[in-house]
Amino acid sequence: MRKVYSKRSNALYGLVALTIVAVAVFFGFTKTNPFANPYQIKAAFKNVNDLKPRSPVRIAGVNVGKVKKVEPIKGGSGAVVTMEIKKEGLPIHADAKAKVRPRIFLEGNYFVDINPGSPSAPAMAKGETIPVQQTAAPVQFGQFLEMLQSDTREDLRTVFREYGKAVQEGGRGFNRSIKYWEPAFKNSAIANDALRGIEEHDLSNYLRGARRVAEGLDRDPEALKGLITGLAETASAFADEQQNLSETIHELPTTLRAGRRAFAALRTAFPPVRRLAADMLPTVRESGPALDAQLPLVRQLRKLVSPDELQGLVKDLEPTVPALARLNREAVPLQEETRLAGSCNNNVLHEWNETEVPDPNFPAQGKIYQETSKQFVGLGAESRSFDANGQYVRSYAQTANYASALGDGRFFFTDLPVQGVNPPAAKQPPYRADVPCETQEPPDMRSKAQAPPRQVKINQHAPGADERRARVQKALMEWMGTQLEATGLDRRYTLSDTPLKASEIGG
Repeated sequence: MRKVYSKRSNALYGLVALTIVAVAVFFGFTKTNPFANPYQIKAAFKNVNDLKPRSPVRIAGVNVGKVKKVEPIKGGSGAVVTMEIKKEGLPIHADAKAKVRPRIFLEGNYFVDINPGSPSAPAMAKGETIPVQQTAAPVQFGQFLEMLQSDTREDLRTVFREYGKAVQEGGRGFNRSIKYWEPAFKNSAIANDALRGIEEHDLSNYLRGARRVAEGLDRDPEALKGLITGLAETASAFADEQQNLSETIHELPTTLRAGRRAFAALRTAFPPVRRLAADMLPTVRESGPALDAQLPLVRQLRKLVSPDELQGLVKDLEPTVPALARLNREAVPLQEETRLAGSCNNNVLHEWNETEVPDPNFPAQGKIYQETSKQFVGLGAESRSFDANGQYVRSYAQTANYASALGDGRFFFTDLPVQGVNPPAAKQPPYRADVPCETQEPPDMRSKAQAPPRQVKINQHAPGADERRARVQKALMEWMGTQLEATGLDRRYTLSDTPLKASEIGG
């Protein structure tokens, strides 16, 4: 026989199932066991700040429970906090202490930190309350500021304001410095390791010495106060020179690189120095006997500076001392002139000799002192050519094709036309005997070529020019023949008035 179910019984079954699912979901998310009997205690606080339900309860930094509820005390200040403690946090003793602490810096989420008390005290029963005398709350930042005096708060405000400026203006520099942190930390680690010393008790001896220094500073508080005041004045002076200090810091990397190279050179020099020190040990050991051997000489020298000897020497020098003093006084002008001459040579003449003449038509092949010395080769060749009759000068004749008037009735003859005059004619600068040479600027060798003087093209075949040239050539040939006979060279050379051909030269 088959049973028949009504629509009402199906709805009832569905409602029961939904209720069971809802209860299961509720207990699954809330993790609450309705059949458990948890251990709960209370604590009275004067101030719980922003402590909220479900905030953690910790013992020695370990979560052992949570806050169930926070209730204000009726008719008074403060609040009562109900906490549920897990089995891991038991027992809680009657002398337990509770503190509300922030979970992050400068306020934020809070938790209850419990000191479970001493084992000798009785355990607290469920529902008991830790009295307000055994609880505490963190000091608020505002309360901390209220405790400060007005001038201290103003100084703190200045610190934060200047810190903000430093972050705003120097933040980019701080970011750029990050790449140098790794070598800095590495070198700092090396330095810290070196501070430990290489022998036993090096570090303890250093700390002992630092303690003595600290004790010495503590013995004179006024001097220490003056030191701090001096440091404040120094910092103020640095602040006044902020721009120069910034430029100095900007140059520090270059200085540090140079210092690193210098230290590397020192590191390279240390091994030879060690070897030298080792080699000098025998010499140092022998220095004692050597000094002992010199003692008789020292005794004799001591007698030379005895009162009897010195009085005789002083008597002999007595006429000379006034003369020397007079010489020193009268030599002051000479020494001043010598100083002026040396300063002129160093500051003016030397700088001028180290420059080059900027001539685009005839570029300099060296500095002025190098170019100047080249003329002595030709002068030396002229002065060193001589025979039994004396010195003579070799001259190279050239054809006079152009004549330039010098302005005083004389003419200057050249083979090719003159393109310009450099340096141009200029007036001599005034001579000032009252102005020291050392204060003058070195001469400026730059110049602009002057236009050439008026030139006249010489007609080599003008009427009578050929006859005069022939007479001069004949007279020259006769004179050269006479010279060859006088020197006996006519037996080796033949004199001719026929010009050489290009093929005959150097043949």
